[in-house]
Amino acid sequence: MTTMTEASVREFKMPDVGEGLTEAEILKWYVQPGDTVTDGQVVCEVETAKAAVELPIPYDGVVRELHFPEGTTVDVGTSIIAIDVSGGAAAPAQPAPAPAARPAEPQPEAPARQPVLVGYGVATSATRRRPRKGAQAPAAETAPAAPPELNGHGGATAPPARPLAKPPVRKLAKDLGVDLATVTPTGPDGIITREDVHAAAAPAKAPEPVVEAPAVRPAPAAPAAAPALVSYDTARETRIPVKGVRKATAAAMVGSAFTAPHVTEFVTVDVTRTMKLVEELKQDKEFTGLRVNPLLLIAKALLVAIRRNPDINASWDEAAQEIVVKHYVNLGIAAATPRGLIVPNIKDAHAKTLPQLAEALGELVSTAREGKTSPAAMQGGTVTITNVGVFGVDTGTPILNPGESAILAVGAIKPQPWVHKGKVKPRQVTTLALSFDHRLVDGELGSKVLADVAAILEQPKRLITWA
Repeated sequence: MTTMTEASVREFKMPDVGEGLTEAEILKWYVQPGDTVTDGQVVCEVETAKAAVELPIPYDGVVRELHFPEGTTVDVGTSIIAIDVSGGAAAPAQPAPAPAARPAEPQPEAPARQPVLVGYGVATSATRRRPRKGAQAPAAETAPAAPPELNGHGGATAPPARPLAKPPVRKLAKDLGVDLATVTPTGPDGIITREDVHAAAAPAKAPEPVVEAPAVRPAPAAPAAAPALVSYDTARETRIPVKGVRKATAAAMVGSAFTAPHVTEFVTVDVTRTMKLVEELKQDKEFTGLRVNPLLLIAKALLVAIRRNPDINASWDEAAQEIVVKHYVNLGIAAATPRGLIVPNIKDAHAKTLPQLAEALGELVSTAREGKTSPAAMQGGTVTITNVGVFGVDTGTPILNPGESAILAVGAIKPQPWVHKGKVKPRQVTTLALSFDHRLVDGELGSKVLADVAAILEQPKRLITWA
């Protein structure tokens, strides 16, 4: 429950628009203070580590205040906009000051019906948070070692007794050995931020004298070093903040590269027959209006190879020390967008016919280009294809998408001299590269999968005989 400065003002918090996200950047506000809004109206667009998402407001009322400007990265659970709902919702909020009326708090529970909010958290968790500012629940939240007087609810000692902080911040405090009850909050509504925890941890790391804490505190003066940016020649250099999708991609790639032992194998293939089949399918009325290109047949070839070698479609569970073999294929397609590289996937691609796969590929590509890919579309992938050939590149050594065991890179398809039926002829040739996690995929399995994909593309009729 958010803190209200007035009974008629509702605070709307940044929701978790994905799975386990901790922050989002406000890209654009669609409303300004004084504007009238209605339940379900989109008030802003935010970018998470996964995608750009529009947020609807769950209240009717008038915008009182925008707490953050565009371009600000805000932690999930932090209030971002205040709405004056005095038109009709003020009545349920008025009993709040009277202790007896506290039980009426569930009335503002209206926000809990927020299935209208894109990616909003589970409604039940939202309702549980309300009592945390009431008179009943705090006992469970208060640290057992807290002094009795900190367990009150009416005095100035209440905030230390029930420090407000999100789960990631609590974990950070635990890791650094910081007692949240001793941290001075600087976030909106008295919420403890990660910076607050770091600031509290800094003195703790200093030698014994606690007096040195103030000396370390000025460390925030470090921002004064920011002016050093001025020393760079802005006419010759451009500095781009790393955030949103790019930040998440960078972290994921580093984590994957240094966690999973990568092995990459290559094969050069004559895909002349595949290119002829692409042209034939374009004329087939069953594919009218659908996107038909070499990537479609390469994707189908990989799906067939996975059916023949199911152990390649797996993941490594480090905690349980188990290999998890997936009996479904969510086929990821790496896509370059203005916001960075994203990998949406086609759910249950293994069960789709060729026309259905073509339709799904077309939707995936167009949605990515429009920047409308949802967080859900990028979750749960099992194996990925990255087509570097569209940039004229022969091939590459792709890094695994986190949680997957294999990724296929497709190089440029171009005419090359090739020995065909005993004679050197110009043929359409490409190079494929398969990277795999050597913890669960050995050289034999990886080689079989790559060889199967190559054989199908060389002789596309195997799509029928092997499928």
